[in-house]
Amino acid sequence: MNTYKVAFVSLGCAKNLVNTEQMMALCRDAGHTVTADAEGADVAVLNTCGFIDSAKSEAIDHILELAELKNQGVLGKLLVTGCLSQRYRDELLEDMPEVDGILGTGSYTDIVPAIEAVMEGDQPTFFGNIDDTIEDGARMVSTPGYTAYLKIAEGCDNRCSYCIIPYLRGRYRSRTMESLLAEARELADRGVKELIVIAQDITRYGIDLYHKRMLGELLRELCRLPFHWVRLHYLYPDELDDALIDVIASEPKILRYIDIPLQHINDGILKAMNRRGSKAEIVALLDKLRARLPGLVLRTSLICGLPGEGEAEFEELCDFLRSAGIERAGIFQFSPEEGTPAAVMENQVDVDVAARRVELLVDLQSRVMDDFNARRMGETLEVLCEGFDPDMGCYAGRSYADSPDVDGKVYFTAAGVVSAGEFVQVRITGAEDGDLMGEIEED
Repeated sequence: MNTYKVAFVSLGCAKNLVNTEQMMALCRDAGHTVTADAEGADVAVLNTCGFIDSAKSEAIDHILELAELKNQGVLGKLLVTGCLSQRYRDELLEDMPEVDGILGTGSYTDIVPAIEAVMEGDQPTFFGNIDDTIEDGARMVSTPGYTAYLKIAEGCDNRCSYCIIPYLRGRYRSRTMESLLAEARELADRGVKELIVIAQDITRYGIDLYHKRMLGELLRELCRLPFHWVRLHYLYPDELDDALIDVIASEPKILRYIDIPLQHINDGILKAMNRRGSKAEIVALLDKLRARLPGLVLRTSLICGLPGEGEAEFEELCDFLRSAGIERAGIFQFSPEEGTPAAVMENQVDVDVAARRVELLVDLQSRVMDDFNARRMGETLEVLCEGFDPDMGCYAGRSYADSPDVDGKVYFTAAGVVSAGEFVQVRITGAEDGDLMGEIEED
């Protein structure tokens, strides 16, 4: 079998990155050379996101950039995988001749035969069953050695009215406890110190396999392994029960950082979104979490401009954000995705009005975050060092309150050398643009 130099580019979320790492491992194990640099590669594999308009635009831009490398003769072939190809199979083949082959989200494990086919001059189009994929197997972890993701499930059964993900990723499918713990042990053996547990909805873990929610049991087992931090992403509010809160409260390794996608707070909009739960239930849950988990940092995502959102509904969302004091929030403009119920709802909000609401909410949230950072002054925080930042002229890292790529940094000075992956105590002395400044507390 011929071997090739294969470049990988991963777009979108961390869940997509795990799929990229799985494809990289398959190529490595088949004897191919894996690289992150498309220049000089025989094949570039672009793993795309196709969730909302901005993600689609980013994917198209990357396709065109890689196509230019082909035109310059420094890249051989281009394969496109992931959500964009799953969603727009025919359009990609018809409108983008630069693309030499495509794989859907049900065919990540077909990457090696796809590479062989495209290098033989064929145009592979592999689209396996999105409800029945292989989620176990080796990964070439591409994150820094001290941090890694553990994807515990694929797909989603929530069927929110605005969301295309179930149509691209299939039904919710938990991985077995045995496979997850085996992978986690390998990560721990490699020196991973921060394990980030991810899925589209981690709170539903186990329902399909074990007929009950098993996230608490999984977390207790993960905390027996030599990780220093265990971080949780995407816990849905209606599934976050007292038993799970008890586990989070009792396990010191689980960070007091919870990512709960709320999307809105108005009862009418929540119903239109096909979200389970009400404003009263959300407020009660957040109050319970604050009481049970001192020092808790909350992250959420919010959508402005869903059909039917008037000024009163938007102002209710603003009032909630002011009163709840949610420390981290991603604010998104409603994107009417074809194939979703929300795209054809009545009372669509004017795009300019929705964009202005996003701006107002982002400004409001920045003040909430500034107030949170101001309260950190004089505190000493445990910080995971990520290395020396030459632009800032000091070290950079993250506290428990900062998830990689979505939150801020802690910049700090030190008298000696601090290695990436080392935990240090940093006294906070300042804040700027959402980041914290400080100095290491020497022993």
